[in-house]
Order: sequence, then C-alpha cells, then structure tokens
Amino acid sequence: MYSLGTTKIIILELSAKVKGGKDDMEPKTTEDLNLELMQNNSIGSYIRDNQALFLDTGVTEALSALWEKSSITKSALAHRAGMSEVYLHQVFSGRRSPSRNRLLCLCVALEAGLDETQTLLRRAGYAQLDPKVKRDAVVSHGILHHTPLEEINDNLFEENEKTLY
Repeated sequence: MYSLGTTKIIILELSAKVKGGKDDMEPKTTEDLNLELMQNNSIGSYIRDNQALFLDTGVTEALSALWEKSSITKSALAHRAGMSEVYLHQVFSGRRSPSRNRLLCLCVALEAGLDETQTLLRRAGYAQLDPKVKRDAVVSHGILHHTPLEEINDNLFEENEKTLY
C-alpha cells in the first residue's frame, strides 16, 4: 500500500514518461523536493536527480545581476542605500556579507521586486520577509510600492519597529 506522497511521485514519473521525459515535467515545488528528501534514503541520488534545480549563484552574483539591470551608479546606490561606497564595494567584491537589514536597504535602493528581494534574502541565509511580522510587513509594503528607504524607515519608526539603518 502506498502513501499519498509515494503515489504523487509515481504519478509524476508516469506523467513524465507519457509527456516524453523529465524535461517535460512541471518545475518541482519546494514541497515536492522536501517530499523527495523524506522518501529518499540516499542523499547522493537526490542530488543527482535534482542537480539542475540547485541555486548556483550566491548573494554577490545575484546582487550584481540586479544592479546591472538598473541604471544607477554604485556611488548613487550607496547613497540611496544609506551606506558608504567603501562598504558597498566590499559587498560587491564578496569581501563583506551584508546583514539582513543592509541587504534590504540595497534591495529598496535598487527598486527590486518582492520576489527578487525574497530570493536574495534566501540566498544569503536570512529569513524571508513575513507579512505576519509587523516590521516585515512595513518593509514589504515599501518594496511593493517602491517607497524610498527614508520613508520606509519613518514608517517603521512610527510603528515602534527597528529601522533598517
């Protein structure tokens, strides 16, 4: 007798065979991957089967790609993010790892979308913005509405929450 999770995997495997292989499968969700981790006795086979799904860029590379899409200079970015140019260059060169707050400041200054911000936070190993946390909700609202960093900080202060810088 199969559990629901095993049945789902078998159905996905059969579906892939019918559609012409694994390349035709819909992308796996985090839930799908967690299910595979629980059911797979070998981490080696899990890694081999899912190699193409692993994130291969770090924070520095992802931040650089986001900056390259923008039309802002690094000097202006440092100013808008409330940090020194020296610190910013250290972050972009990989010599410094920004704190969660500093990374959020950079995302706001680059006018990153919420998905891009969440991805950067995840790659840096930080908690993603959670709309159930008042401080995170204020920051998320600012990101979604392209609110300037100073105004986000004012809103945080008004809500008795720690500002980003």
